[in-house]
Amino acid sequence: METIKTALSTYLAEIGSILSGFDSISDLLDVLLVAVIIYALIVQLRKTQSVHIIKGIFWLAVVYAVVVAARMNTSKMIFDYLINDLLLIIVIIFGTEIRQALEHMGQSRFKNIFSFSDSSGEEKVLTDAINATVRACDSMSRDKIGSLMVFQRQSNLGELERSGVTVDAKVTTEMLCSIFFPNSALHDGAIIIKDGRIIAARCIVSLKNDIVVHDKVGTRHRAALEVSRSSDAIVVVTSEETGIISVAADGVLKRGITDSELRQMLIGYLIPTPATPSTLTTKIKKLFSKRGAAHVQDTDDGSAESERSDTDAGKTDEKNEKDEK
Repeated sequence: METIKTALSTYLAEIGSILSGFDSISDLLDVLLVAVIIYALIVQLRKTQSVHIIKGIFWLAVVYAVVVAARMNTSKMIFDYLINDLLLIIVIIFGTEIRQALEHMGQSRFKNIFSFSDSSGEEKVLTDAINATVRACDSMSRDKIGSLMVFQRQSNLGELERSGVTVDAKVTTEMLCSIFFPNSALHDGAIIIKDGRIIAARCIVSLKNDIVVHDKVGTRHRAALEVSRSSDAIVVVTSEETGIISVAADGVLKRGITDSELRQMLIGYLIPTPATPSTLTTKIKKLFSKRGAAHVQDTDDGSAESERSDTDAGKTDEKNEKDEK
C-alpha cells in the first residue's frame, strides 16, 4: 500500500512540474495536436472491428499495474520486454487500420473539412434503400428465397467485403431479388449495404465455434449472428426453408419479423434521431459493452419459435396463410 502511495505522489509531482512549465503558445498547440491525434485514432479504431483488441490491451495494462505494485519481478521483466517493442506490436496488430486511415486522409480534400453534408439527402437515400429492402424481403419471403443482407454502420467490414465481389449499385427491390435469385452468380453468401448502396456481394462469413444458438437455426442465421456480434452492423435474413424474416443486431436474432416491424427496425437502427444525443457515458458503456453471447428471440405473433423445428414452423406459416384466405 505504501508503494502505491509513493508511486501516486511521484506521478502527481511529475504532472505538476509539467503544468508549471506550460507557459507558451507552442505548448498549447502541442497539447491540442496530441489530443486531436488521439481522438482521431479512437474514432478510426471505433469504426473497425478492433474494439475487442483495445479491451484486451486495457486489461493487459491493468495487470501490468498490479504486477508493478506487487513487485512481481519475473512478470515485470516479461512485460518490460513487450513494452520495449510496443510500437512494432501496434503496427503489426493495427496495420490494416493504419493503412485505411492514411488512405482516407489521402483521398480527402481540404475543402471537405469546412463543408457540411446534406443530412436530408442522406436520410432520403437511406429511406429509399430501407423501403426497397422491405419490399424485396416480402417478395423473397413469399417465394421462400434465402437471403443475407448486412447493413454497415460505424464498424468497418473490410475483411468481409474483401471476401466477396465488389459491387457499386443502388439498392432497389429488383436488384436485391435478382442477386438472391436461386442459381444466380451472386446469390450465395451475403451482400453489404452502405449508405444506401450495395458495395459487395457473395461475401463469405467465417463462423466461429463459440456461437451457441438453437440447433434448428440455419447457416444464414448463424452468419448473421456472427456479423452482429463482431460489429455494429444490422443483418436481415430471409429463410429458404420457411420464408421467415429475421433481424440480427448486437448478437441478438429476432425471428418472425413482419414487413412493418422490419421497416421500423431498420429506420431506428440506420437513421439517427437528433432527439436522443449520445453522451460520453453512453459512448464509454457502448465501447466496453459485452458482445459475447448470441440470442434468438421470437416475436409475439408466434410465427417462429426456437423450440420448434423449421418444418413445424413452415407448417404454421401455411396454416396462417389458409386462415387469412
